[in-house]
Amino acid sequence: MAYTLPELGYAYDALEPHFDALTMEIHHSKHHQTYVNNSNALLESSPELAELAAQSCPGSVLKNLSKVSVDKVTAARNNIGGHANHTFFWKNLKKGTTLQGALKDAIVRDFGSVETFQAEFEKAAATRFGSGWAWLVLQENGKLAVVSTANQDSPLMGKAIAGCDGFPLIALDVWEHAYYLKFQNRRPDYIKEFWNVVNWDFANERFENKIAEKGCGCAK
Repeated sequence: MAYTLPELGYAYDALEPHFDALTMEIHHSKHHQTYVNNSNALLESSPELAELAAQSCPGSVLKNLSKVSVDKVTAARNNIGGHANHTFFWKNLKKGTTLQGALKDAIVRDFGSVETFQAEFEKAAATRFGSGWAWLVLQENGKLAVVSTANQDSPLMGKAIAGCDGFPLIALDVWEHAYYLKFQNRRPDYIKEFWNVVNWDFANERFENKIAEKGCGCAK
């Protein structure tokens, strides 16, 4: 089984003026493609990992890193993690959607208000040292939480590896390649623009499906 670069489902300029077309094109066609290429090279050199990958989506591989040989774990964590995280990230972006329904109710329940949630998410994204991600996740206890991970780690990897766990609902890539062409070193400005392009319909669907025990935790 070989991984492939997923189609965005929208044009590179679809998120303008919030996320610029050139960054989106380079981010998708260059950076994400590199993670795909490296992941496929890893599968070719690791029969047991290739067998695991053939049975599930990239997100599920991340939940089973304990089954990967020790000498391949870091490469799988970085590259399959990068592929899975970016595959999720593209689906997580769309202009013109609104936070509403069950997910909004849960955010108000667990954070006190939408504004408090946004402030906590922005802080997690802004204070992630170096490269990484900020996430809104649904925890096993049924409550929402904001977490952040380093590099290409994901909450799907669990606390032992990523330092946190949970079912991802939204994510923001805070690697410099995600924003530097437009925002340079102004990461907080990039984070603010994210609220204009969050695909809340996608997030709410994932939330409702997971609550109904239909979610697989994958970036399908």
